[in-house]
Amino acid sequence: MSESEHATYDQSADVGQPTSNARLAILIVLGAEIMFFAGLIGTFLVFRLGSVTWPPPTQADVRLPIGITGINTIVLLLSGYTMIRALRTVRRGLQNQLRIWLLVTGVLGAIFLIVQGTEWVRLVHHGFTLSSGVYGSIFYVLIGCHALHALLAVVWVLGVLAKAVAGRFSADQHLGVEICAIYWTFVVVLWPILYVLVYLV
Repeated sequence: MSESEHATYDQSADVGQPTSNARLAILIVLGAEIMFFAGLIGTFLVFRLGSVTWPPPTQADVRLPIGITGINTIVLLLSGYTMIRALRTVRRGLQNQLRIWLLVTGVLGAIFLIVQGTEWVRLVHHGFTLSSGVYGSIFYVLIGCHALHALLAVVWVLGVLAKAVAGRFSADQHLGVEICAIYWTFVVVLWPILYVLVYLV
């Protein structure tokens, strides 16, 4: 092996291995998350398809906020777009734009959570709680688990933003942004599925 080939081999070993490990780790995490939510969705479908009327007669007066949650869904989907823009800008080495897009992504995610929390408070005020039978339990567990994941994703984005402000990323070194973007995409893509199943079906 020539000296130049040896140098190229060493460089690829140093740079490629950590990237592969990080991506493998996030894929394992997402695999576990997908199985977890598949179990929750499966439980929901068992009760939903096994009921003659849905919601159950005891909860027939419950009105989920379909309209405002639909608008909130658009907000979260928009945050997926801004995260993609953040990833594209860091790959081009555009530091200022990276910070802007990460900030916008975090703000949109926070808006999503605030609106969700506000609607939950309204539902609880009208007597729809976790103890409101199977309907209430499934609703709060399924939607609540997604909210917790969205909260984690927002905190993660803000942490990445702090590193971006400190100049920790470049066109060649931006693995942190990429891994965060993968997780954020999972949270964004999962929500429309839950919205259709829980709010519309």
